Amino acid sequence: MSVPMEISVQNLTDLAICEQNGAAPPPPPPPPSATTVPEDKILVPVEVCLKPSSTARADEVGSAVERMLEKRSLSYSDGPVPVPIDDMFLVDNVQRIRICETDDGVKDHGVLLFWQVKPVVHVFQLSEEGPCEESSTDGQLSSFHEWILPAKEFDGMWESLIYEPGLKQRLLRYAQSALLFTEKGVDPFLVSWNRIILLHGPPGTGKTSLCKALAQKLSIRFNSRYPQCQLVEVNAHSLFSKWFSESGKLVARLFEKIQEMVEEENNLVFVLIDEVESLAAARKAALSGSEPSDSIRVVNALLTQMDKLKSSPNVIIMTTSNITAAIDVAFVDRADIKAYIGPPTLQARYEILRSSMQELMRAGILSDTQELGKVTLPNYATAQERQVAQEPEIAELCKILLEAAETCEGFSGRSLRRLPFLTHASLADAYSCDLAKFLCTMIDTAKKEWSELPD
Repeated sequence: MSVPMEISVQNLTDLAICEQNGAAPPPPPPPPSATTVPEDKILVPVEVCLKPSSTARADEVGSAVERMLEKRSLSYSDGPVPVPIDDMFLVDNVQRIRICETDDGVKDHGVLLFWQVKPVVHVFQLSEEGPCEESSTDGQLSSFHEWILPAKEFDGMWESLIYEPGLKQRLLRYAQSALLFTEKGVDPFLVSWNRIILLHGPPGTGKTSLCKALAQKLSIRFNSRYPQCQLVEVNAHSLFSKWFSESGKLVARLFEKIQEMVEEENNLVFVLIDEVESLAAARKAALSGSEPSDSIRVVNALLTQMDKLKSSPNVIIMTTSNITAAIDVAFVDRADIKAYIGPPTLQARYEILRSSMQELMRAGILSDTQELGKVTLPNYATAQERQVAQEPEIAELCKILLEAAETCEGFSGRSLRRLPFLTHASLADAYSCDLAKFLCTMIDTAKKEWSELPD
């Protein structure tokens, strides 16, 4: 049955004007449906990495990528986009193009079509300089390492980190809001924020890597506003002096150098303090006599210097801790976000192992003897549906991979990433192994690793 056309006052007015001018009447509006174009398009980040040899202007590359995406006229989903071989300008200058964070705009495993999306292109070039150390003349450890961002060393780190859904997006949005509020001049006496992140949880869950990856991602997203970005990783242990009462002065001296960096308005600075409990130890313990009084000076100096940085709009402080209870309550209170990073969930364990298997197949270490062609293991959500799909071979692989993920309950992300290597090392024939046999061996390896964990 045909859908009746809705006729509005505006329809009749347009028709009358066309008849007066002798023009053809406008086409009827499309019937309402679930695919009607939304009034506000969904913003989707598109990251464009330039080749090291490229000297092209970022705005020219960005415009060329936008034109390419308009011609593409396909659906949007997270992942790489091939550089068109017929566009020599992009071929000569672009190393890769990647679409990010489409999950925000889709529900129930749907897809984003090109007319629903407004791509936001971010063009960047990786720095290959590596970390720089502060020189020390007194024989002590350097107090910090410094990277120019975005750094080649952290390339791909954000995508490789797998946590419960929404965690990475929460941190990214927080940082974006913190920078925006400062940029717009929001009165800090009426709305308070400190631009301090605290990630806490057991060792091996990727807290430090997540901080570095977040800094890398923000340096890409804000490169039009801040063309220079730096990551300063503080060596907390080096700030404790062998000379009594000198530790507080070392902390003040370090933050003076950081203050010099943030005085450059076009420079976005990320300060990473790993294992912050070694610096911000609870002063209650020091007052009770169980800690030296010098630690009180360190905590006081750290809090004072962090408060000074609040007035600088272009700095974000990221901290991690394995022992949250040991951190001074005044420091914890200053953190805007206190995110717990625990052991991976079942879904996260499945995704970590899946990405590891895909990498081993890409490298040619694993092969497929079932003549399935190039195997792409489905993600966790799709794997549940594939159990009854018309691809029994793939469904069987998903079943074994899910069993492996269940066996690894309680493993840290670090242990999960190491498990495929230990599995391969246990094989009798390291040069011939298909995916199904490897997954079965990995389950046995996981059980052995679990039995050898300390109580």
